[in-house]
Amino acid sequence: MALSKFGFVVTGAGFEPAGQRVVLSTDVFEMIAVGVPAAADAVAVARQLASEGVQLLELCGGFGPVWTAKVIEAVGPGLPVGAVG
Repeated sequence: MALSKFGFVVTGAGFEPAGQRVVLSTDVFEMIAVGVPAAADAVAVARQLASEGVQLLELCGGFGPVWTAKVIEAVGPGLPVGAVG
């Protein structure tokens, strides 16, 4: 199955804890980017993105192994999660 819905969560100063969203889409692909102020805020956002059907979730902005693991635990084993440092 081709990737058609991608989630991206990034940390950045000044973002709202519930996340600020940008959606880029075509007829066959959608990317949802969400900014959060801290890695801890990504857990709830990741759960929301999983419930919306994202097929792959990427984390960026200093999540490290602890918060990456917490996001993976929150979304369950069916959703691949990647993290960059």
